[in-house]
Amino acid sequence: MATQSFRANVGVVLVNSNGMVLALERCDIKYAWQMPQGGLDEGEEPLDCAWRELYEEINLTKQQAEMLRESPTWLAYELPKEARKPKTGRGQVQKWFLFQFAGVDSDIDLSPAHPGDEQEFCNWKWTTLRQLASETWEVRRHIYEQLITHFSSYLTE
Repeated sequence: MATQSFRANVGVVLVNSNGMVLALERCDIKYAWQMPQGGLDEGEEPLDCAWRELYEEINLTKQQAEMLRESPTWLAYELPKEARKPKTGRGQVQKWFLFQFAGVDSDIDLSPAHPGDEQEFCNWKWTTLRQLASETWEVRRHIYEQLITHFSSYLTE
C-alpha cells in the first residue's frame, strides 16, 4: 500500500559565513519555513539530488556552494494521516547535507529553475537552525534538532 511507504528524500542545510542557515517560506502555506529538500529520483544518488534541489529551489550552482558534511544516518519523520499522499506515503526518510554558501545574497533566486514549474518558495531569510526548528512544521522539528547536533561546529547558536 502506497501510504505505508516512506519517500526517500534529501535535505540541505545551507550555511553562510556567519553560521546562519537559509530558511525558505513556502508559497502555499504562509509562515511555513523549511530548508531545501526534495525526493530522490529513480537511480539518483543522494548528493546528486542535493545539488539538484539547490538548483531547482534557489537556483544555486556548484560554483556558489561547497558540500562540507553529510548526516551520519538517514533521518525520518512520519506525516499525520491527513497529510499522507501517494507521492509521500507515510512520511519521509532523509539524508541531510551541510553546504557552505559561497555566493552573495543576490544569488539566491526563488523563481522556478525550469519553465512551467510552479514557484515553491516566496521568501527566504538567514536564521539560526535552533530558531528555524522552532518555526518549522512540528513533524520536522525533531529532524532539525538532530541536525543541530550533527552540524554544530558550523552553526551559530
